[in-house]
Amino acid sequence: PEQADRLLADSVADVSSVLADVRRLVHDLRPPALDEVGLVGALEQQVQRFHVDGDGLDVGLRSSGDLASLPAAVEVAAYRIVSEALTNVTRHARARRADVTLTRTSDGPEVLELVVADDGSGIDASAPAGVGLVSLRERAAELGGSVSVVCPPAGGTVVTARLPVSPRIPAQPTGSASEQVPA
Repeated sequence: PEQADRLLADSVADVSSVLADVRRLVHDLRPPALDEVGLVGALEQQVQRFHVDGDGLDVGLRSSGDLASLPAAVEVAAYRIVSEALTNVTRHARARRADVTLTRTSDGPEVLELVVADDGSGIDASAPAGVGLVSLRERAAELGGSVSVVCPPAGGTVVTARLPVSPRIPAQPTGSASEQVPA
């Protein structure tokens, strides 16, 4: 009986641990806040966390254009890019203020432009890019987008991501199956 109780307790602990891991994975795939309150609402929650955590960083958020009808992949990438950029600001910039701007443009191909600008110390151009900046670029590139990082002469850092609203369509093999010759 004691051994059975111990095994049962261990099993319950293992199941709880696996469940927590699955929840983390699901959250990493698509944060629930995106479905609950949309991209702008989810980012407002992120911004609010900075105010609540009391790390001394004042974060502003502005948006323009239709952000309610973005493809899911663009929403997730935008959310992650802004989150990572703000994390970099708090870890490295010694900034007092950061401003996040989201703009959906329609002059030419539709693009979601994300700008995270801070008043911190800037980035040493001679230093190798850290994991955070590499991650930002990879997320944008997955959608056919880009990320630029600029340190203006007045100080601070400006991270700009441009994500195409219409996702890339993977190249399709040419010819139909009936036209292809078996090897």
